[in-house]
Amino acid sequence: MQVIEAIEALRQQRKKLPGTLGLVPTMGALHDGHLALVETARSENDSVLVTIFINPTQFAANEDLDRYPRDLPGDLRLLEQCGVDLVFTPTPEVMYPARYQTYVIVEDVAQGLEGKQRPEHFRGVATVVAKLFNLAQADCAYFGQKDAQQVVVIRRMAYDLNFPLEIKIHPTIREADGLAMSSRNRYLNADERKAAPVLYRALQVVGAAYRSGERQPKILLQKAHDTLRTEALAQVEYVALNDARTLERVESPTDTPLLLSMAVRFGGTRLIDNCLLPLEFNDYAGLTATLGAINT
Repeated sequence: MQVIEAIEALRQQRKKLPGTLGLVPTMGALHDGHLALVETARSENDSVLVTIFINPTQFAANEDLDRYPRDLPGDLRLLEQCGVDLVFTPTPEVMYPARYQTYVIVEDVAQGLEGKQRPEHFRGVATVVAKLFNLAQADCAYFGQKDAQQVVVIRRMAYDLNFPLEIKIHPTIREADGLAMSSRNRYLNADERKAAPVLYRALQVVGAAYRSGERQPKILLQKAHDTLRTEALAQVEYVALNDARTLERVESPTDTPLLLSMAVRFGGTRLIDNCLLPLEFNDYAGLTATLGAINT
């Protein structure tokens, strides 16, 4: 496994990789969710490139850039065990050199949900992912469903800018108690960690109601809020119900596949989670066909 920091070295090594290439972009502090993406990329491609870059342009001034978990030596050990061929670990100065001034803006699908709570976030995400797509020249890129809106934004960008690669979505990997795996879980203290699986319980409650025939958005959202209120430490930022393909807000009953998403704080830690309704869409084939599907 080769570890590279410079862009020109990446380009040179990329030419030497045989066959198809799978790209897995990460911000490091790797967990089993990341490794599931890597393993899928490994099984579907001849070569695998993983990037580790904490992208400063997707963090607001009041967010956790400085304290975001970092463990490059540990990450590299895990990736070597997974059979990764190449790891790109650039610095901010490499990705955004002096006088840098070009950004990628995806419009409608980046406006609500996380885009509303975190202005400029998806400008940073789209920009860095576009740069990585350009540098890697991969055949496939792998992302997790936990960042559902990010997936929709990236697929929209890739389609609009004619990137010649396939974007593949992997279902959210969860702890035994249902908490979605996230690098930010490391921030939780013992009490917050005990409370955090309430997100998953809320998703399951709404999923069960939907499976039983409930289609009224207000009722489905109320069930989620009622479940979240059972944990005193849970401070809800939003719970939302959107069309899974367009991310348009859903206000009336529909049988169109829906995205139920939420952002909840536990102390100083902000966690997000989501599921598709019906829950039966939460399989690899259903996700690939539904979440982030292109509407032209």
